Amino acid sequence: MDEHMDGAPTAADSVLDHVPMRNEDGDIRHEFVEEIAHAIEAGDSASLRACVAELHEADLGDLIGALEPDDRVRLVELTGRDFDFSALNELDEGVREDILEELPPETVAEGVRELESDDAVELLETLDQADQEEILEKLPLKERVALERSLLYPENSAGRRMQNEFIAVPQDFTVGQAIDYMRETPDLPDRFYEIYVVDKDQHWQGAVSLDVLLRARRPVPLTELTDEDRRRVSVLEDQEEVARMFGKYNLVAAPVLDTQDRLVGVITVDDVVDVIEEEAEEDLKALGGVTSDEELSDTVFTIARARFNWLLVNLATAFLASSVLGLFEGQLEKMVALAVLAPIVASQGGNAATQTMTVAVRALATRELGASNAWRVVMREGMVGLVNGLAFAVITGIAAVAWFRIPGLGIVIGLAMVCNLIAGALGGILIPMALERVRADPAVASGTFVTTVTDVVGFFSFLGIATLWFGLR
Repeated sequence: MDEHMDGAPTAADSVLDHVPMRNEDGDIRHEFVEEIAHAIEAGDSASLRACVAELHEADLGDLIGALEPDDRVRLVELTGRDFDFSALNELDEGVREDILEELPPETVAEGVRELESDDAVELLETLDQADQEEILEKLPLKERVALERSLLYPENSAGRRMQNEFIAVPQDFTVGQAIDYMRETPDLPDRFYEIYVVDKDQHWQGAVSLDVLLRARRPVPLTELTDEDRRRVSVLEDQEEVARMFGKYNLVAAPVLDTQDRLVGVITVDDVVDVIEEEAEEDLKALGGVTSDEELSDTVFTIARARFNWLLVNLATAFLASSVLGLFEGQLEKMVALAVLAPIVASQGGNAATQTMTVAVRALATRELGASNAWRVVMREGMVGLVNGLAFAVITGIAAVAWFRIPGLGIVIGLAMVCNLIAGALGGILIPMALERVRADPAVASGTFVTTVTDVVGFFSFLGIATLWFGLR
């Protein structure tokens, strides 16, 4: 731990020594947050600087998120140059934007200068155009131009995700020259896994992995070690496609080329992990009818407004399903048991459909489900629906007879259960595939359509079969 010049331990040392930041479950301790809040209130800059110096950026982000809104900006101001601005990228977008808007542009610009370019772009892209320009104006010309270029690339593209710091050497270098170049160059990336070979116009010629480079003798020309078939990506390529390529080919880094095959950046595996988490979170939210930009820090009104439209669509489809019940109003009046059991059939079909839909949406997102295997997967899901339908037909049939003492009711609900579970399984896979085909997002729209199908089929099959079986009119 750091100490003052006179050797006395700082207040922050005592907090970190005697009040660990996290408990045994990995959660941040309330006592730790209180100690930091007290230091902020007291303006104890020295202890706060010592504290943030000990924290990883992810831990610092969690600490900021646990503080009261007014204390967050004060923490940044009191810790000055010791504050790691990459910690802000660990926060909800809304919280990050609030902090950046409260800080002077000079402070933000100074913090951005200390970041790798991909982290700096991630920090700036949440701000509006005017705020971006105000901060960029405070940066040196070379850094400003590089960040402005990255911000011009489409959102969610490789150009936005790449970092501009990489090692490129001429194609006529030897191994020894490449090693000497890396030793003598002060501004190397913090972490790198390979070096790239380029011609005089910066056109990409290939890559040399560090393990290959360090095993070779100094006089060996780099051209003998260069992998010309190395996987690379375009600046315009979607980040989800990049993540898929990393997973498929077990990459740790990939060069990024512009439309003229010039080397302009590199994407590393830590950036790809973030992409995978973001895409998975987006799909999960979409399946629940929640917008991808909703955060825990959003206000009540913001969340309610964002969810209202989708709930309105669900209400309309619920009325559609209920209208099926209206077709059998007379039958329901004659046999109350039908009204009691009908929701069970619809609900069970909906649950089965949700299971199939979840698997289908994820398989479509990862390209595991496509034209080559669609028919086989659809048939498999249909058979799964049939098997589970027969199993639950027996269970619900026995339960219905035991409940209402009407033997025929068990057969009716059993047949309806088979019909609806098959319909749910097929709807759960065919609807996402159809939406994908028309270039709609299956994760967003599938849930409502699939639920409507299972409700309509469930009510209609159960009540229709009951009408025929019992001769109801």
